[in-house]
Amino acid sequence: MTPTTDLDAVILVYNGVIGRQPSAEQWRHLARLAAWSDDVTSFQGAFWSAREAYDAGQLSDLAYWARVLGHRPGPRMLRELCAADTAMWTHTDERVLTVLHSAHGRGLDMVLLSNAPHPLSDVLDTHDWCRRLMTRALYSARLEVCKPDPAAYRQALDATGSAAQRVLFIDDRADNCRAAARLGLRTLHYSGQPAEVEAALLPSTG
Repeated sequence: MTPTTDLDAVILVYNGVIGRQPSAEQWRHLARLAAWSDDVTSFQGAFWSAREAYDAGQLSDLAYWARVLGHRPGPRMLRELCAADTAMWTHTDERVLTVLHSAHGRGLDMVLLSNAPHPLSDVLDTHDWCRRLMTRALYSARLEVCKPDPAAYRQALDATGSAAQRVLFIDDRADNCRAAARLGLRTLHYSGQPAEVEAALLPSTG
């Protein structure tokens, strides 16, 4: 099969494109497990403050959560936090996956490039959509580098085996798209409308 567009491949991020953002209730649940106060906003601040290092594989699960909480959680608490954290990032947008399955069926190669810690990476690898659609699934914890570091994009581009100008990078963050564009990749700054992905990957049906 040959692609239906002049693209050879697409590099996609997970969260914000394929994956849905966690709900407010999921954040509250995680905060409760952390024995945090009712101020979910302050919990999110602590959660994100050490996340880049965790996503890059520089912190263990225990070290990450110790930074978030300000103390080392016990074994049971750590298991519950890791499980809830992972679970809240695993809900997918079926509308986007429908488009990707169609594009994949027409011969378009796909590479996943996700900022994700080891526990989430291991779970995403087991998902049917990941096994069926992705030529390679690259995660920051395994690469030991996060987007928008150019090294992450270079590894993803190498995985496509294609020239940068024939590869589309899709991300919901403008800074990540700008970094990809500087390396010569085409980019789509995704705003949450699956029709955008359809127009880019299946223009004949758009």
